[in-house]
Amino acid sequence: MLTLTDSAVQVIRTVTSQPELSPQTGLRIATQSEPEQAGTLALAVAEGPQAGDEVVEEQGARVYLEPDAASILDEMTLDASVDEQGDVTFRLADKAV
Repeated sequence: MLTLTDSAVQVIRTVTSQPELSPQTGLRIATQSEPEQAGTLALAVAEGPQAGDEVVEEQGARVYLEPDAASILDEMTLDASVDEQGDVTFRLADKAV
């Protein structure tokens, strides 16, 4: 199962806890459906999981994984950082053993 770093948890909670958003809002990671983008992942803010999504929740941060994305990310860790301009960067890494 995908794990989240403390930094990723903080960034996800900040992005998804805006007052105008649903309490179930999280980040959704899905595989791209266009043939020319096969094997790439898309990340977007989602109001909740879609049917079949795997839900990863850590310390109030929710990530919804589309089934194909869940299998790709099964043994990975999601990290995040925010630069000086406020831009968010997400990174994936293999789980440390």
